[in-house]
Amino acid sequence: MKNIAIFASGTGSNARKIMEYFALRKDIRVGLVVSNRSDAPVLQIAASFQIPTLIIERQNFSQTEDLLVQLEAFQVKYIVLAGFLWKIPPYLVRRFAGCMINIHPALLPKYGGKGMYGMHVHEAVRQAGDHETGITIHLVNERYDEGAILFQACCPVFPEDSPADIAKSVQALEHAYFPLVVDAFVQKTPIQLPSGEIADFPVYIPAQVIL
Repeated sequence: MKNIAIFASGTGSNARKIMEYFALRKDIRVGLVVSNRSDAPVLQIAASFQIPTLIIERQNFSQTEDLLVQLEAFQVKYIVLAGFLWKIPPYLVRRFAGCMINIHPALLPKYGGKGMYGMHVHEAVRQAGDHETGITIHLVNERYDEGAILFQACCPVFPEDSPADIAKSVQALEHAYFPLVVDAFVQKTPIQLPSGEIADFPVYIPAQVIL
């Protein structure tokens, strides 16, 4: 059994999709949910799946390596960042090098970096007048949103779209693809797409394919 830890700071919609996806699997499971907020809705979602949770404090997270002991206790082999807003400290990047991925709600390298998350990203896309946006799933390194890209999928941005409309389109991509990418990443296999196509990482899906 390969244990995944999901790190999340907020509502946990992507985390929920991943929990649902692996709920009946015998080879991979979500073994722990880690959050930096004691009031994060994702903790209640984890509880509904009977998944253990861990709340972390910034000082311990950034200045000690205590978290490694806790992750080892849960036999965590992979980390999935699903809306986790703190920068990952170097010790954690080193320990899980090649085994930690993040999802970003834009087509990196555009609209990445510190402070670019959630609606901030979609507002920037709208302000720039871009005709498409999408999601990026990438390996995590010591710099925000700069790890090697594994997967990108695009969606159109229409002239009348508000940032909220853009967010809805992007979230649909996240929910459709993130669990599939996690599965293939953990198994070290090509990804099987909803279309039936099988592809090796890195994968790029243009907007017209998913319309």
